[in-house]
Amino acid sequence: MSKIISIHSFRGGTGKSNTSANLAALLAVSGKRVGVIDTDIASPGIHVLFGLTGNDMGHSLNDYLWGKCAIKDTAHDVTASLGVETSGKLFLIPSSSDSAEIARVLREGYDVSLLNDGCQDLIEDLNLDVLMIDTHPGVNEETLLSIAISDVLVVILRPDQQDYQGTSVTVEVARKLYVSKLLLLVNKTPTIFDFDDVKKKVENSYNAEVAAVLPHSDEMMVLASEGIFVTRYPDHAITTSLKRVAELLMS
Repeated sequence: MSKIISIHSFRGGTGKSNTSANLAALLAVSGKRVGVIDTDIASPGIHVLFGLTGNDMGHSLNDYLWGKCAIKDTAHDVTASLGVETSGKLFLIPSSSDSAEIARVLREGYDVSLLNDGCQDLIEDLNLDVLMIDTHPGVNEETLLSIAISDVLVVILRPDQQDYQGTSVTVEVARKLYVSKLLLLVNKTPTIFDFDDVKKKVENSYNAEVAAVLPHSDEMMVLASEGIFVTRYPDHAITTSLKRVAELLMS
């Protein structure tokens, strides 16, 4: 059975797209056929991590939403961009970074129900084991649909009071939508914090499992989205933690 996994955060800047890309990479390296769909149409960016530019992107999710092509035509095989031996496959369905396309989405909107149909078609057409949805931050019609169709929802937050309050909203919505599995991931944690205390505080606050507490990383900042962290730094503590998260996602 294929799994749909949504990676979400209430606010931007949590490292959502980086986490989506790195978890997808780990699953592909482990032998899974993985698709990653960027539904953050108003502010797309995950394609940068896989080395795609607007010039070589070809069809995007926007083209599918405007009825210009089938969604399978928007899938790009980015397996080679991982730079390591990979027994699985990794496909990216990017959103357009063209300013005119973004303006059109903001001005006209789109039929959100097409996303549900598109996700199911992708799983079938690409024979996916996992479809990972990199969502738009906050709560809107698109994120509600993504959460509702997910087998697993990963909510990313930072150890910050604004993130804590916003995450409460997301967790409440997820429970009302009967998400099968909810995991929290605390990201960009200052290394002076006691990580066990952070984990306990978050789990007690939301009555939900914390899959990992990840530290702030200078290496991640220096990489600056020019590649996939887990393949560049295979022995880093963040990579070790994300491997455990990837296992939780498939359990």
